[in-house]
Amino acid sequence: MDDSQSSSELRWHPLLRQWVGVAAQRQGRPQLPEEWCPFCPGSGQVPEHYDVHLYANDFPALSFENPTFSADGELFKSTGARGACDVVLYSSDHRRLPSELTVEQWEKVIALWTTRSAELFQLPDVQYVSVFENTGLAIGVTMPHPHGQIYAFPFIPPLVRTELDSAAAYSRERGACLYCRILKGEIEDGRRLVASNDGFVAFLPFFGRFPTEMQIYSRRHFQSLSDLEDRERSQLAALLEIVRRKYDNLYGFPMPLMMLVRQAPAKGVHGYFHFHIDFLPIQRSPTKLKYLAAVESGCGTFLNDTRAEDQAELMRNAEPKTVKK
Repeated sequence: MDDSQSSSELRWHPLLRQWVGVAAQRQGRPQLPEEWCPFCPGSGQVPEHYDVHLYANDFPALSFENPTFSADGELFKSTGARGACDVVLYSSDHRRLPSELTVEQWEKVIALWTTRSAELFQLPDVQYVSVFENTGLAIGVTMPHPHGQIYAFPFIPPLVRTELDSAAAYSRERGACLYCRILKGEIEDGRRLVASNDGFVAFLPFFGRFPTEMQIYSRRHFQSLSDLEDRERSQLAALLEIVRRKYDNLYGFPMPLMMLVRQAPAKGVHGYFHFHIDFLPIQRSPTKLKYLAAVESGCGTFLNDTRAEDQAELMRNAEPKTVKK
């Protein structure tokens, strides 16, 4: 690999006013290897025994070894893709699905999310920490071992920025939290609720873009993983365990989806933000996938092939059947 492909860079898109990562070295990533997995004990890459484990991505799109990031986007100039890309291994068991994790295992995953986020928040180059998971071949997963990821960005990603701006504007104009208002409305309506406990509520939002899109909102208003109280960590783990089982039981096979843990930016005060988790599935029926084609990818306008109220009823009836309003 030549020097031009040995590290990542960020290029400014002047028309959309956003950063585009260029990481040609990621072309060399393993594609579903059959005989070897770097995340399994015995590979020499991870401990021989672990419950959860933080693994530095072998093909990072962002790295603290890259040149310094400059926020001044200029035409035909690039800047350093400064940051971090971590892999969060949910289990040492290669065959275990996220929907098969116990509540206790999810608690360990959440604790690792929290610890690593707090570490990254303290670094001067980091502006936003995204905790997420891609699951399923249809999503494009290249390693089947149960895992998620943590990216530390030197900027605030555009969709996150849009959400922050909307929440901040609502707070200024109404003197209230936009997320709390959404949660209140969903609870009052009731038709799109899926499951809940004393700390969190899972529902299919009225405005969902993806088929069977779901959100988990904290009942208490706080901003980040580090704000979780001990009981809330257990409550979140319990609801994650239920939601992930329901997704895989909905059509009788593992649901291809993206999960994103939404927390406030690393720098500044963002009291208007409200901690939540997004689930973005792409399975629109037992036999059909939702593809992000021209209207979604090129125009940014989503067409949802499912109705939230109908899908919420299906999800409530999927095992395990535990719903508290």
